[in-house]
Amino acid sequence: MINNILKKTEEKMKKKIFFFKTNINKLRTNYASPELLSNIFIDYYGKKTTLKEVSNIVAENSFTLKINVFDVNIIKQIEKSILNSELNLNPISKGNTIKLIIPALTEERRKNLIKLVKKESESTKILIRNIRRNSKKYINSCAKSKLINTDENKFYENKIQKLTNVYVKEIDKILKLKVAQLSKI
Repeated sequence: MINNILKKTEEKMKKKIFFFKTNINKLRTNYASPELLSNIFIDYYGKKTTLKEVSNIVAENSFTLKINVFDVNIIKQIEKSILNSELNLNPISKGNTIKLIIPALTEERRKNLIKLVKKESESTKILIRNIRRNSKKYINSCAKSKLINTDENKFYENKIQKLTNVYVKEIDKILKLKVAQLSKI
């Protein structure tokens, strides 16, 4: 039972690392990638929907993304979502098509992207720590209900803390690589 908790804790932490990697890898600044828009959501008839589900996104060239919208009625919503995102892109609409020109990477944009990556890393660390907290709560409740003794409680708390330390270090390592990548582009 407790080993199951350790396994689930590690699985949850791995998922958070995976999502963190996925999110920051979308920040490819040397060319326009449709993945840049994967975190854009639209309220499509009362349902939160990804931009990818309501349009076709292609890289027209290395600095331009072209969004072919399936439903012309939601173009204004898509534009608003893009403008409200942290990507700092200005959509240009024509018919059922929206174009996004990815600006050349300036020093200011580079700094903004680094800030964005650091913010994402802090959010992921908080999620990892929340997983730790919830697991420790469960283990402490097991100790209170006498399912495990105090020595086992300490042992499992230490195990969870070690897992947390490993994944926080992993986040720091990924962050350092991405910041270095953004700094030299």
